[in-house]
Amino acid sequence: MHLVIVGLGLIGASFAAAVKKAGFGGSITAVVRSQSSGVTAVERALVDHYSLDIRDAVKTADMVMLAVPMLAMRGQLTDMAPTLPTHTIVTDVGSVKSYFAEQALAALTHPERIVPAHPIAGRERSGMDAADETLFEKRRVIVTPLPETAAANLDAVSALWAMTGAVLETLDVEHHDRVLAHTSHVPHVLAFALVDALVKQPEAEEIFRYTAGGFRDFSRLAASDPVMWSDICRTNPEAILKSLDQFDLHLQHIRSAIEIGDGDTLERTFERARVARSQYNDVQS
Repeated sequence: MHLVIVGLGLIGASFAAAVKKAGFGGSITAVVRSQSSGVTAVERALVDHYSLDIRDAVKTADMVMLAVPMLAMRGQLTDMAPTLPTHTIVTDVGSVKSYFAEQALAALTHPERIVPAHPIAGRERSGMDAADETLFEKRRVIVTPLPETAAANLDAVSALWAMTGAVLETLDVEHHDRVLAHTSHVPHVLAFALVDALVKQPEAEEIFRYTAGGFRDFSRLAASDPVMWSDICRTNPEAILKSLDQFDLHLQHIRSAIEIGDGDTLERTFERARVARSQYNDVQS
């Protein structure tokens, strides 16, 4: 198999490292923006070849994985379409599946080869230097096949992810975007908003000097790539806004309890959250 990975950030580079570690017998070509990045990737044995030209790179591809920010997907799909072989499988690692599916269906003439996927394995560090061959081990990868997706193509993408040690699950595109808005997109928005609000306070220096573990654990999300998360917000707005509205209503309920000193409501709310979080820990372990 000739695998082409477009974009060697954290996810793309880690995927390449993981499948090579697992004994991937094919060749991997990276499409990168600079020659220095390509040379480095080959020297580190992350990939076998590199290219600065996506049209040239995909000419002999059996599978193409797009590992670029969400708003870059459209341009990459459009650019590679003219030289993409009719048998080539096209997959991605983006956080918003409906947007990728829409752009892929518009750009490509063979919808049966489109296999959207999303690894739930991000970190705050980004770029090729953050690559980790163990990043996906025992982590969930959600595959969101389209109605047109061929079973053999779905199996091929799933098999590569299995090589990384990931746990595969399947959702439909819209369901994925609703769930991830709650569990990933909105938490990142809240973290960015909290840190941005605090840094504007007159006593910001003292606030950050005396942070406790809870603040560090939550605010670490605000160290994530701002371009990537801006793109996610712009490509999944409906689900994110609905989740934010629901959260705002609940936050107002808690605010009212604090305002009137309603300890029973506060304790019940915090206890429900504590139990739910404990159960989540049990599931993850």
